[in-house]
Amino acid sequence: MNTIRVKSIIRKANEGDTSQILEVMKDAEQSGFMLFAPDERTLAPASLSKLISSINQTPTSGFFIAEHENEILGYLLLKAESLSRTSHRAQIAVGVHSKSRGKGIGTALFDYMIQWAKKSQLHRLELTVIEYNEQAIHLYKKMGFEVEGVKRNSLLIDGQYVNELYMAKFL
Repeated sequence: MNTIRVKSIIRKANEGDTSQILEVMKDAEQSGFMLFAPDERTLAPASLSKLISSINQTPTSGFFIAEHENEILGYLLLKAESLSRTSHRAQIAVGVHSKSRGKGIGTALFDYMIQWAKKSQLHRLELTVIEYNEQAIHLYKKMGFEVEGVKRNSLLIDGQYVNELYMAKFL
């Protein structure tokens, strides 16, 4: 089976992208693989707009989007820390719209973000992932992330405790 790859433009989000990003977030959360349960997040457009502006004004943080023909297909939030002892590391949150999964959007977002993070002199990128989210784990490993540990019974999903994997990549 051939997967159709989508050629997307990766760029920093701006406040005008807010409504489309919210749509992607809502769709991604319907997968059940995100920290927020489906329909749990109530992020107002003004709050997201403020977050985008704040993140993008921090030199080692960025809110990136994948866009194709003026449609936002996915996002990646890279949030660096500010303490002197932790300023070399950043946390990642990523979401791709269900209709765009498996088409290279996640890979394009990570490729762009990794190059951007290197230029920003970050050294360590971190994320967590639900241990049975095989598609995401495959992507993260492909991008050079390694499992560093397990957060046992970290999440409660549908009445069941679920482990998260700690993953990191050194630049």
